[in-house]
Amino acid sequence: MDHKQMIVILGVFVADTAYRAARQPRVGETVMGSSFHLGPGGKGSNQAVAAGRLGADVTFLTRLGVDAFAELAKQTWAAAGVTSAAIATPDSYTGAAYIFVEETTGNNAIIVSPGAASLLSPDDIDANADVIRSASVFVTQLEQPVETALHALQIARAAKVKTVLNPAPAAELPEHMYGLCDYLTPNETEAEALTGMKVSSVDDARRAADVLLARGVGTVIVTLGDKGALVHSAQGSHHVPALHAGPVAETTGAGDAFTGGLAVALSRGAEAIEAVRFASAVAGISVTRAGTAPSMPTLPEVEALLAAQRPTATPSTEK
Repeated sequence: MDHKQMIVILGVFVADTAYRAARQPRVGETVMGSSFHLGPGGKGSNQAVAAGRLGADVTFLTRLGVDAFAELAKQTWAAAGVTSAAIATPDSYTGAAYIFVEETTGNNAIIVSPGAASLLSPDDIDANADVIRSASVFVTQLEQPVETALHALQIARAAKVKTVLNPAPAAELPEHMYGLCDYLTPNETEAEALTGMKVSSVDDARRAADVLLARGVGTVIVTLGDKGALVHSAQGSHHVPALHAGPVAETTGAGDAFTGGLAVALSRGAEAIEAVRFASAVAGISVTRAGTAPSMPTLPEVEALLAAQRPTATPSTEK
């Protein structure tokens, strides 16, 4: 195993309970659904699965209950080639999520109850510090406690490991957390939550990214759905178009596919723009399939899409 190319992801596993219906029920109302599916989810776990299916050496750090959903987690990671660093937590439960999918559009609404993973602590990070230090890329999000993510970023940064923070779900961050992020990957909603600036265009994203750079982030990558992504750093600003792989079935796991793909490309030495184009291909394929972890593509699928759609990132004029 080449530790220099290892990816370590800190995050949450939840069992996704996905319901499809024409619309969400209002409070006090019952609606009939058209389907139900139980599957593996959680942002960190999905990102680890995405990276594992792309052939990366990835270790996932989390907490699980001792229950049937924990077995689903372990089976999911084994199938994707993900190394588990999960801490068994018998006095809690493995996380679960309610996912509503609007069947006419594929849009979603989600409630996450992280369970045992909400107990992830700085002490857990210290117990796994050597694993983090041995990585080439460290990734985390905000489904586990912020102070735990912060401590892990501090350990990774001190060891000169590339750090990626996917600030999802949107939450207020300690000011000194920004400077620990080589890469910060908000979507439009998260960029707006972090900066207070409305983000609905590439130019809006650039203005918000400037605010985040000023707080100490190395490179800001704002994902813009079907408009692609903005790669913004002190060195320049580039809009990378989305890569379309077919009709959209479901967008639920797209952000996690993107983050997992980004981590893989960075671990293999790609520069930011090239890494974002690779990540966009991973996300572009994932949205053509239902589900989160099950929608993640393989490396040959991603390489085929990249070969078929060759346009490079377009430099955007500075402010």
